[in-house]
Amino acid sequence: MNASSPEEERVQHLRALLTRYNREYYELAAPSIPDVEYDRLFRELESLEQRYPLLQHPDSPTHRVGSLEGRRTVQSVRHRQALLSLSNGYDEADARAFDQRVRQMLGQETVDYCCELKFDGLAVNLLYHRGQWVQGATRGDGETGEDVTANLRTLTEIPRRLVGMEFPEWLEVRGEVLMYRQDFARLNEVLCQQQEKPYVNPRNAAAGALRQLDPAETARRPLHFFAYGVGIVEGLQRERPETQGQWLQWLAQQNFPVNDRWRVVSGITGLLDYFEQQRVHREALDFEVDGVVYKVNRGDWQQRLGQVSRAPRFALAHKFPAAEMLTTVEDIEVQVGRTGVLTPVACLSPVFVGGVTVSRATLHNEQEIRRKDVHIGDTVWVRRAGDVIPEVVAVLPERRPSTARDFVMPRICPVCGHSVEQLTGEVAYRCTGGFSCRAQRHQALWHFASRRAMNIEGLGGKLLQSLLDRDWVSEPADLYRLTVHQWASLPRMAQQSAQNLMAALEQSKQTTLSRFIFALGIRQVGERTAQDMAHHFMSLEAIMAADEAALLDVPDIGPVVAQAIRAYFGAEEHRHWVEHLVQEGVSWPRPVSAMQPALQGKIFVLTGTLTNYSRETAKARIERAGGKVTGSVSKATSFVVVGDGPGSKVAQAQRLGISLLNEREWEDFMQKQEDKA
Repeated sequence: MNASSPEEERVQHLRALLTRYNREYYELAAPSIPDVEYDRLFRELESLEQRYPLLQHPDSPTHRVGSLEGRRTVQSVRHRQALLSLSNGYDEADARAFDQRVRQMLGQETVDYCCELKFDGLAVNLLYHRGQWVQGATRGDGETGEDVTANLRTLTEIPRRLVGMEFPEWLEVRGEVLMYRQDFARLNEVLCQQQEKPYVNPRNAAAGALRQLDPAETARRPLHFFAYGVGIVEGLQRERPETQGQWLQWLAQQNFPVNDRWRVVSGITGLLDYFEQQRVHREALDFEVDGVVYKVNRGDWQQRLGQVSRAPRFALAHKFPAAEMLTTVEDIEVQVGRTGVLTPVACLSPVFVGGVTVSRATLHNEQEIRRKDVHIGDTVWVRRAGDVIPEVVAVLPERRPSTARDFVMPRICPVCGHSVEQLTGEVAYRCTGGFSCRAQRHQALWHFASRRAMNIEGLGGKLLQSLLDRDWVSEPADLYRLTVHQWASLPRMAQQSAQNLMAALEQSKQTTLSRFIFALGIRQVGERTAQDMAHHFMSLEAIMAADEAALLDVPDIGPVVAQAIRAYFGAEEHRHWVEHLVQEGVSWPRPVSAMQPALQGKIFVLTGTLTNYSRETAKARIERAGGKVTGSVSKATSFVVVGDGPGSKVAQAQRLGISLLNEREWEDFMQKQEDKA
């Protein structure tokens, strides 16, 4: 083969790219491409090296786990047993091929596997000598990692000493350090306020926190740890666990945090069933996972299967559908929200992300576009999580074409033609057209009819658009003035549908004062603020008459919110809307004068999926009774409410002796507290 062949040039290019991306990922905690793009390039290099054996090289990224090049600010640690990487599978065919290879090599018809979550964090190795924790290190390149013992000691979840009287002479415990989603969001919010660069994802935030040179800085970052296996085990006198499942049980008995979603299953059917169960519940977890891990359960069979250059043959990481992809920004459009805020939206070359085809992603505001340096024509990294609107994570500037164009926020509303202004102290630009702007009117009415507001079942965005196209609705009360004949004349509506909608409108008239306030769509007023106002003032008349000083007496209402409320009710148009809604029969019972004291000071944590409640409605019910809902379990937690498919919070609660309530027990408990009020 010629030295300058296209294949060799491509291999060299891929090696250089992957080496750079490895360093960004493992050392700098600042990746510039999503995992799926790295995996694609890695598979391409692997394929080329297999097709052209003369191009193989021991320093290729396909033969190394990670990277430690260029990072020598901390002491290096050589692992007693290498931390191998895992082979990846991306679909059912890969899982079936893995199971078939394992069965063929073992000569078995069916194999039992231990299935676990694949945490999206930073792998670490904990070394214990005669039962005492003596060292903690990162994975590094698999053979050598970084000594982060002092930083890991800030994680109180890691046991300092093993339990019992008999200890191995040397023991390596493998696990993952990660940051919960809620803590990640708070950290990035603080970084943005301090005008520092936010982290791309929780994994990189955890890696950045663990690699701080000052352990005190690590201690200020909310990190967690899960153990998932062992490395070297020397001098264990008693009989050691024989399976991966038994090792996980042993680790839990030693007080290591072990996520409780692991299962031992039989054969390929068990593997695929486990994968689907965890995929469905993925977004309900407190932390990010990017797949599941299959391991042959029997330890002696693991030994027989052995390993290839960088991965064990007895394990496979089965990845979930990619939640992050690369695509191109074809254009940037502007959407107008119910409060007039102009939101730039990226129009993307369609790409399959997280199980759906994505063609649009939010860019938040002009300041965010400037911070990320997004241009029309750029190749961008797009992320989608659950039902969250896709967002542009980062730009790949090295792929920017010469034809790329900058984005400029319009100074005229693209919907109604009114001027656009940026208020002092605000990042957002707003259309000054108010309710006369068709876009604002549509969004305001949609909010008014939404489930958590007036809860008008069956009245969605398309129906509202049809009403606006006919100029039938100029204020919220007009919704209650329409006739059955008018509703039935709308597209995709029939007589029965119209009658059902009329019944839903009639039913929505019986509401609560807090829901009514929330439904009005007052800027800065969410559900909790609406509840606080209702309980404080006790009547709509008192709220409308309150000046800023009176509003500031309400808990958690500050000057900005008070000004927004005063401005809303100071507008004659809004006062007429409220008057007309009351005239149409919208009413509510007098609210309870104060939060119910029975739950004052009680802290709840919700985990898993509740049958009869969404997470929002369960939270609202607790808060109405004076309780508080938090996202993580601590010694201060009073109760953990457990639904279907709970996460690690159950085990944490059990370790701390916190009361667990299933959904029925929680409902009974809440009913008793509410009856006392």
